[in-house]
Amino acid sequence: MSIPVLTIDERRNIETGSWFSKLSQPLREAILSRSTVRRMADGTLLSTRGSQAEEWCGVARGSVRISTVSLAGKQVALTFVEPGVWFGDISLFDGLPRTHDANAHGATTLLAVRKPDFLQILAQHVELYDALLRLNCRRLRLMFDVVEDLNTRPLAARLARQILLLARSYGVPQGEEIRIGLQLAQEDLAQLLGASRQRVNQELKALEREGALRIEPTRLVVLSKEKLLATAER
Repeated sequence: MSIPVLTIDERRNIETGSWFSKLSQPLREAILSRSTVRRMADGTLLSTRGSQAEEWCGVARGSVRISTVSLAGKQVALTFVEPGVWFGDISLFDGLPRTHDANAHGATTLLAVRKPDFLQILAQHVELYDALLRLNCRRLRLMFDVVEDLNTRPLAARLARQILLLARSYGVPQGEEIRIGLQLAQEDLAQLLGASRQRVNQELKALEREGALRIEPTRLVVLSKEKLLATAER
């Protein structure tokens, strides 16, 4: 069995992923043995809406920006796939084209499983069907949560929750502070929250005045998780 060469941190991200870590050892080994490592620079195009699915991927480092194009022709971020998360299986299942664009966000490392290998693993490990079903059920629940929040929670609460999620996925502890390693423009945050950049900027400044965070040119630094939690629960 040939295991792909990853750095210690990249391997840890894959092996401790909340979904992958719950698979049986034979299935984990089967997936790894059929994976190839792809290291990409920021902005590298992975797939486009309407293209045929050719591979299933797990993020070992960095992030993948999933986006679409608005009616006005503007690229809009929908989500960022974090380390330890696998994606791209839906189109491999139903045989239909990709539904969104995907680009590397920052320097990114992926484990990629080609479509024929993915189908072979499915044929040899029935466990993967159940595992992917649970994974997609979780995605659906998260999507419903986003829709519910969009319609019932104020922007300040949604922003605080999003920052807490980013801190959990990309946070780098520095003393009592947590620096969010993912580089996000305020426009990206606004798109994730379904709000204007101006409104998000106002709410970020309000959180900064409260001592919950510090705004840097391309980063956010969490100063108080407790204050963010208090805002998120409003």
